Amino acid sequence: MTRAARWLALALQDWRTTEGERWIYVGRTLIASFCALWLAYRLGLDSPSTAMTTTIILALPSSGMVLEKSFYRLCGTLLGCTAALTLIGLFPQQPVLLFAGLALWVGLCTSGSALHRNAQSYVYVLAGYTACMIVLPAIEQPTQVFSLAVTRVAEVGLGIICSAAVSSVLLPRHQGTQVMRTVQARYGKFLAFCQDVLQQKLTPAQVELTHLQFAADVAALELGRSAALFEVTSKVGHVRAQNRKLHAFNATFMTALTTFYTFHRLFDRLQRDGETQVMQACAPLYAIVAEALQTTPSQDSLDTMQQHLQTALAQARAEIDGAAIAHAQRIDFDTVCELLERFARDMSRFHEVYFSLAHDTPLDISTPQAYAPKTPPALVLASGARAGISLALLALGAYFLAWPYAGTAMLMAAVFCALASSSPRPIMMVRQVLTGFLVAMPLSLVCVYFVLVHGDGFPMLVLSFAPFLAVGLYLMTNPAKLGVGLGVSTFITQMAPTNLMHVDGAAFLNTGMALIVGLMLAALVFAVLLPEHTMGHRDHVGPALWREALHACTAPVRRVKHRFDNRVRDLLSQLNAAAGPAPGEATRAVVRQALTLLEIGHSVIGLRELIASARPSAARDALRHCVDGVAAWLRTRADAQLQAALAATLQAGAVVRAAQAASDTPPERDVRLQTALADLHSIYTSLLDQMAPGAGDHHAP
Repeated sequence: MTRAARWLALALQDWRTTEGERWIYVGRTLIASFCALWLAYRLGLDSPSTAMTTTIILALPSSGMVLEKSFYRLCGTLLGCTAALTLIGLFPQQPVLLFAGLALWVGLCTSGSALHRNAQSYVYVLAGYTACMIVLPAIEQPTQVFSLAVTRVAEVGLGIICSAAVSSVLLPRHQGTQVMRTVQARYGKFLAFCQDVLQQKLTPAQVELTHLQFAADVAALELGRSAALFEVTSKVGHVRAQNRKLHAFNATFMTALTTFYTFHRLFDRLQRDGETQVMQACAPLYAIVAEALQTTPSQDSLDTMQQHLQTALAQARAEIDGAAIAHAQRIDFDTVCELLERFARDMSRFHEVYFSLAHDTPLDISTPQAYAPKTPPALVLASGARAGISLALLALGAYFLAWPYAGTAMLMAAVFCALASSSPRPIMMVRQVLTGFLVAMPLSLVCVYFVLVHGDGFPMLVLSFAPFLAVGLYLMTNPAKLGVGLGVSTFITQMAPTNLMHVDGAAFLNTGMALIVGLMLAALVFAVLLPEHTMGHRDHVGPALWREALHACTAPVRRVKHRFDNRVRDLLSQLNAAAGPAPGEATRAVVRQALTLLEIGHSVIGLRELIASARPSAARDALRHCVDGVAAWLRTRADAQLQAALAATLQAGAVVRAAQAASDTPPERDVRLQTALADLHSIYTSLLDQMAPGAGDHHAP
């Protein structure tokens, strides 16, 4: 019996962490939905199904996510109601002007949603289509608009209250805990990546795709962090206290990852040259770093690695100084040494932040900047224009059609045009929801006309709806079928009866057809209106990467490094979302270009920081001329400017080496000049990557 009880406990624990999580999610959402429906009946609201649908939309895995989305949904609803009242007040008897104003409002809201792409973007989405939901029914009866707005807020607010209460009380899954698990997983994944790269287990394509996934991880951690701040448990204080550390964790991770990539790229170039004295001298240094990262490092082991690295660097420099090697190879060696030291410092800092997060220890950090996603301007404008134009055309078509349910179809199309505008694959998203609608229509027919009509009272209504609704909710637990599950669930909730139940087969068919036609119109809009202007499209991500690299050369030096890292990683995150599970060669080409520009940008920023703090000298002027040359090439991307940038980099290297060789150079300035030479080397070799194979000398200045 003891063994059986132990086996049963282990089986239940395993079920609880796998399939059980999915069924707990289904049960929790069902309870919230039927609580909202019952309260809507008791309060006599006009559309109880709206409260029920709200709980489905707010059905998210953790309580923090539910509370965050609830807050922004309420804010968006209030803003949308205000806009609807304003539009009806301005154009009460002028439908054409009213449609024009509504289209402009929806376009602006959709652009705002596409611009930010974070939790706050939901406010813009709700503000846009909530105004549609109130204005369209009030066109024929403008005096009812205030009543419609108040009812809408009451119904949505009721659904929000039920979702927030149930998710926080009934077997809650705290977002703060999920954030810490994400931090641990990211740290382990980065260590594994470094180990695999150092052991040459990954192909170049795998390295590129891993960088793409890391960019998505940075964005995901930021979304999880912001959601955790909404939780009202003992965990929330911990997460808020860790908020600065989480920002620092993302920042130090991006810095360490960029340095590691730059070092790996240079070392890979040296390996392609074959066995040289530089490779022989660098091999022990490489081995020290590889050995330190083979197991999970501690702060002591990383400090020991830095000490051993300093000793080995001194020995290697002595060997190189006594060897008769080409000047270009000596520069390669100095650059490897500089990058290794830099990576050791960056890795130590990254581990320090991680350890403080994992063990809740004090950490002295400056005020870090938050990760803030932004979207290329062309996509922002295209999203707003698409939503506004489509709404205007659909609204006019619905107004002049004789079909009473044309407004429902148009409203559904407008809603999903706004919702899908921030999706990297909007047509696929709409197609999934449309599939859910098609599946849900026969299920709803069976539910309402073969089951519900034989019941009496609210308990029988729950028993009638719950099995069908559970199908959609269970599908929502699978990320690959999330859209299908959302379509099934929301369609079924729309069929919930009003307080005075009225069974009308013709209305059921017309409503179902209107919802399906609305989804089809939304898919048609994305296929016809600016189809290439979707989130994460490589034709827009690529030029945006070049603009960010140029900005690193021309923007004020203060905080430019964080902004550059932030924007490049965000663009890669968008690219990753649009590429899907199997990115093609074209996507990988954009990733390669992004990593090259990232290397150039970081090196240019390092030079600009040195220029800003240096006294007037020939070396300072040469470095400024080099930065200007790189900026000119980034601006035009012409071969002539590329050759000029290469020449300026070579000239700057010669001047810096001359300044370094001067007998009166202080030790501190000598270190800074050596760092500048490493940055110049990275710029030079990265520029050569833009040329045809074999063009120029791949050795550094």
